[in-house]
Amino acid sequence: MPKMKTKSAAKKRFSFTASGRVKAGVAGKRHGMIKRTTKFIRDASGTMLLNDSDAKIVKKYMPYDR
Repeated sequence: MPKMKTKSAAKKRFSFTASGRVKAGVAGKRHGMIKRTTKFIRDASGTMLLNDSDAKIVKKYMPYDR
């Protein structure tokens, strides 16, 4: 059976914590920061952990990165 391949787009956007949860960057900060509230910009900084249903999808895309 051939090796399973990792999706290139997924490995650029997601990473795993030591406990196996999936980390991702927060959406909505590419442009248009003038009209955003300060609270939105502050909350969207850094990374976030995906919920279980989304993490399950990402883990299929990255079979060797657990």
